[in-house]
Amino acid sequence: MGNCHTVGPNEALVVSGGCGTSEKTYVVGGWAWAWWCLSDTQRITLEIMTLQPKCEDVETAEGVAITVTGVAQVKIMTDNDLLAVACEQFLGKSVMEIKSVVLQTLEGHLRSILGTLTVEQIYQDRDQFAMLVREVAAPDVGRMGIEILSFTIKDVYDKVSYLSSLGKTQTAAVQRDADIGVAEAERDAGIREAECKKEMLDIKFLADTKMADSKRELEMQKAAFNQEVNTKKAEAQLAYELQAAKEQQKIRQEEIEIEVVQRKKQITIEEKEINRTERELIAMVKRPAEAEAYRIQQVAEGLKVKKVLTAQAEAEKIRKIGEAQAASIEAVGKAEAEKMRLKAESYQQYGEAAKTALVLEALPKVRCTG
Repeated sequence: MGNCHTVGPNEALVVSGGCGTSEKTYVVGGWAWAWWCLSDTQRITLEIMTLQPKCEDVETAEGVAITVTGVAQVKIMTDNDLLAVACEQFLGKSVMEIKSVVLQTLEGHLRSILGTLTVEQIYQDRDQFAMLVREVAAPDVGRMGIEILSFTIKDVYDKVSYLSSLGKTQTAAVQRDADIGVAEAERDAGIREAECKKEMLDIKFLADTKMADSKRELEMQKAAFNQEVNTKKAEAQLAYELQAAKEQQKIRQEEIEIEVVQRKKQITIEEKEINRTERELIAMVKRPAEAEAYRIQQVAEGLKVKKVLTAQAEAEKIRKIGEAQAASIEAVGKAEAEKMRLKAESYQQYGEAAKTALVLEALPKVRCTG
C-alpha cells in the first residue's frame, strides 16, 4: 500500500526507494506514488532566493580599500540532471542554509574580481562589473544546480574618502571640461549662428527672389489668363449678340412676312369690300346720280339755250337802241352843227352887233347857274 503525493510548480518532489529499485523520481508540479515503509519523499523549493552579497574593505588593484554591496536573484534549476545535482547538495537543507552557501560563493568571486579592477572601473562602470561577476560565478554555482537570474551592484563606498576625492576631482574636471565645452559651444554657437544667419539671409534672399519671380510669373499668367478670358468673353459676347441679331432678324423677317400676309389678306378683304361698296354705289348712287345728272344736264342745256337766246335778244335790243340813239345824236349833232354854222355865218355878217346879241342871250343862263 502507499500514498499519492502531489506538488506545486514552486517545489520539486523527490521520491527515493521502492520495490526492487534504487532510482529517484523527481516531480515538479505533478504527483507521484510512494510505498509505505519502502519509499522516502522529500521536497525542495524552486522559488527565487534574494541574496545581498557584501564585501567590506576589499583592496582593489590600486590598493584602495572599498566596500561593495550587491543584490542577486538565484533559484534551483528544474532540468532533471541539474535538479538531481541540487538535490544531492541541498536536499534536507533549509532555504537559509542554501542562501548561505550560494552567498559565500558569490562573495568569494566578488572579492577576487575586486582585486583585479581599479576604483574608477568599479565605480564608473557598475553594469560591466556586475556582468563580470555573474559570468565568473555562474559556472561554480551552476555546478551546484543553482542559476543566477540577475546580479547588480547596489553601492560602492570607502572609509578614506577616496571616492569623494575622486568625485571632487572628477567634478572639477567635469566642471572644467564643462566650462571649456560651454565656451567652445558658445564660440561654435556664435560661429554657427552667424553661419546660420548668413545662410538664413541667403535662403531668405533666394526665397524672396523666387517669391518675386513666382509672383511676377503669377501676375503675368493672371494677366494672360485675364486677357484670354476677356477675349473669349468678348468673342462669346459678340457671337451672342450676332446670334441674337440674327435671331432677331429672323423673328423680324417672320413678323414682316406675317404682316405682309396679313396685309395681303387685309387688302384682299378691302378690295372685296371696295368692289362690294362700288357695286352698291353703282346700284344705289351712280346710276341714280347719272340719271339725275343727265336730267340736270338737259335742264342746264335748256337754261343755257334759253339764256343764250335771251342774251342774244337783249343784245339785239341794246344794239337796236344804240343804233337809234346814235342816229338821233348824230341828227342832233348835225342840226347843232348846222345851227352853229349858220350862226357863225351870221356873226361874220353882222359883226359887233351879233356878238353883243350873243352875250345878252347867254346872261340869263349865267344868272340861273349862279
